[in-house]
Amino acid sequence: QVQLVESGGGLVQAGGSLRLSCVASGNIFSINVMGWYRQAPGKQRELVALIQTDGTMNYGDSVKGRFTISRDNAQNTVWLQMNSLKPEDTAVYYCFWSAQRSRDYWGQGTQVTVSS
Repeated sequence: QVQLVESGGGLVQAGGSLRLSCVASGNIFSINVMGWYRQAPGKQRELVALIQTDGTMNYGDSVKGRFTISRDNAQNTVWLQMNSLKPEDTAVYYCFWSAQRSRDYWGQGTQVTVSS
């Protein structure tokens, strides 16, 4: 079992910034992928950003150039720095963890609201 605890969501004006954090604990495989997905009301969950243990990253097209993902393997922590936020970034953001020979795990979600 892997537990994910997220923090850092909130309300911000368009053009502002927020930083999300997610800490993983439990049966952590040394090689894994962590990251973030988001889901807006009435829409499907979509990829925001993922980062592997070796630092390989990939981003959803809608956040490229504005969001930056990073991680600390020793602390099993991943961060998402969100800059130049837009109203369309409003969603519940879910932390994600997975590894080979393991199932996917999700955090409880943190609300990000961007006002225009």
